[in-house]
Amino acid sequence: MSKLGDLGARLHRGEVGYDFVGNRKIWYGVSILITITAIVGLAVRGLSMGIEFQGGAVFTTEKTSVSVSQAETYAEKASGHDAIVQELGNDTLRIQISGVDTAKSDQIQQQLAKDLKVDADTINADLVGPSWGEQVANKAWQGLAIFLVLVVIYLAIAFELRMAIAAFVALIHDITITIGIYALVGFEVTPGTVIGLLTILGYSLYDTVVVFDSLKEQTKDITKQNRWTYAEIANRSINSTLVRSINTTVVALLPVAGLLFIGGGVLGAGMLNDISLSLFVGLAAGAYSSIFIATPLVADLKEREPQLKALKKRVLAKRAQAEPDDEEPAADGSYDDEPADATPAVVGPRAQSGSRSRGRGGKRR
Repeated sequence: MSKLGDLGARLHRGEVGYDFVGNRKIWYGVSILITITAIVGLAVRGLSMGIEFQGGAVFTTEKTSVSVSQAETYAEKASGHDAIVQELGNDTLRIQISGVDTAKSDQIQQQLAKDLKVDADTINADLVGPSWGEQVANKAWQGLAIFLVLVVIYLAIAFELRMAIAAFVALIHDITITIGIYALVGFEVTPGTVIGLLTILGYSLYDTVVVFDSLKEQTKDITKQNRWTYAEIANRSINSTLVRSINTTVVALLPVAGLLFIGGGVLGAGMLNDISLSLFVGLAAGAYSSIFIATPLVADLKEREPQLKALKKRVLAKRAQAEPDDEEPAADGSYDDEPADATPAVVGPRAQSGSRSRGRGGKRR
């Protein structure tokens, strides 16, 4: 078995682990810092909306010897607006100018033909009115809102309300970071961006649901035992699915990274950037939030319930009464002191060296 596979098996059995839930305040602080940076970037720089959202014109030229930078200068001079020029291949250009109305597009087309030294009839012009662009923007936000509402309803039914709230917070965390990165980098927001955003939310939700499903299974009849608190079992659930989450994220990020850095950077295929950046940032943020935000937040919310508060007091009181060498905590903070009638759903790590076994009568030997 490979080292990674062996580590995954040991994590799943609870032989090793990291205390994600116990150190949750650190990760909450990291997330708050990243989120504040994203919000500041969004407030200061704002989003660069594509013509699909604010209206404008796209001119596609035939083969020309004019460079991208020179064509951008010509387009800005002819229109009086900022222009984005991309090379499509075979020396053809795509010139995008925002805020241009239909009446002015013909004049710009004629001037571009003159500057680029091509026939005006060979320049294809696509116009997007500002009212249509506003409708597209509204539909995009409506689609995102409907998605989030359906997610909360589904998780509340499949799991419980507190898990739905935690997943919702994690998704908002991912959206905020992704949009903030867009503002800081200055990439255009296009319908491709919205598609990428909805896609990464699906990936993030998948990772979160995997952990929640493990947590739901392991916390059946949790109040019937006195070995672990809810937070400790939540931490075990994260560790048991950790390698799976990492593998899923890495496999998803590799092709997206190729699309972003090779397709968008090396080859100059700028039209790929709008969707690939949202996918890359969102996938990374989604994997992070599933591990460090969603499940620890569930533990915080659940341990406010009276029965789980009482369970935590019983567990801590039992440990305080135990002899120092009778129980040693495992790597993930759980204890190997399982009674004979313990619920299988909350099976913990294997016995650590130095722990004492119990007989069936419950007496120590």
